[in-house]
Amino acid sequence: MTARIIDGKAEAARLRAEVAEKVAARIAAGNSKPGLAVVLVGDNPASQVYVRNKVKFTEEVGMTSFEHRMPGETSEADVVALVRQLNADPAVHGILVQLPLPKHISEARVIDEIAPEKDVDGLTQANAGALALGRPGLRPCTPMGSVQLIKSVRENIAGANALVVGRSILVGKPLAQLLLEENCTVTTAHSRSYDLPGLCLQADIICAAVGRPEMIRGDWVKEGAIVIDIGINRVDAPEKGAGKTKLVGDVAFEEAAERASAITPVPGGVGPMTIANLLRNTVLAAG
Repeated sequence: MTARIIDGKAEAARLRAEVAEKVAARIAAGNSKPGLAVVLVGDNPASQVYVRNKVKFTEEVGMTSFEHRMPGETSEADVVALVRQLNADPAVHGILVQLPLPKHISEARVIDEIAPEKDVDGLTQANAGALALGRPGLRPCTPMGSVQLIKSVRENIAGANALVVGRSILVGKPLAQLLLEENCTVTTAHSRSYDLPGLCLQADIICAAVGRPEMIRGDWVKEGAIVIDIGINRVDAPEKGAGKTKLVGDVAFEEAAERASAITPVPGGVGPMTIANLLRNTVLAAG
């Protein structure tokens, strides 16, 4: 079997087009433009790329982008003060604090300062609790994008055995809850799980989010499974020349593609869906 490559860029483009239509309709009705504020603290290279793309696509769909860049030595109190200022700004409908933050700043403290109705990454206690309880709220962007990519291949996943490898509050835990909402039979695996290869071989859907390059091997994948690779890791690429690097996921792509029915690439899979859902959440937050 040669897997279908799930084109996250194309799916994200479709979602952004839907968002742009909703933004245009909102403005035509006499309402304000939805506004998304992104806060970046420090000079993490990957974070800078993410923020640049978020700003670009925010403007492309017709929304207003508010970009706040702060030096790495900024105090926690100053970051909290900015978040509170954005909470009070009626032109800002969504707030995203780019993670990771510098080590001297508590991510939990800063995230919990975001007004839940503006928490477009779905990370506050209020929105995380709403997801756990099955109540309305803003859902985390990467997990939501992962489910959308699964359903682009198989619309009805009720009853499917879904394995989430990873238990972070950013991806693993909320993704497991979203899959439960789709009526999957969900298993969460992690570093202390017994027989991870065996768990993978039982799964109709594998979602890998552990941050370990190519940890999920091809012979761990059940024939015909859907594989969603959420990991993004930069590794040495000597085949490209001395000192060169490349991006790989948490799944050994070439091996897994021989057994899976569908698989996401890295890059070009889940990543674009994260930003598209951030824009979608901002429109929802604008009301």
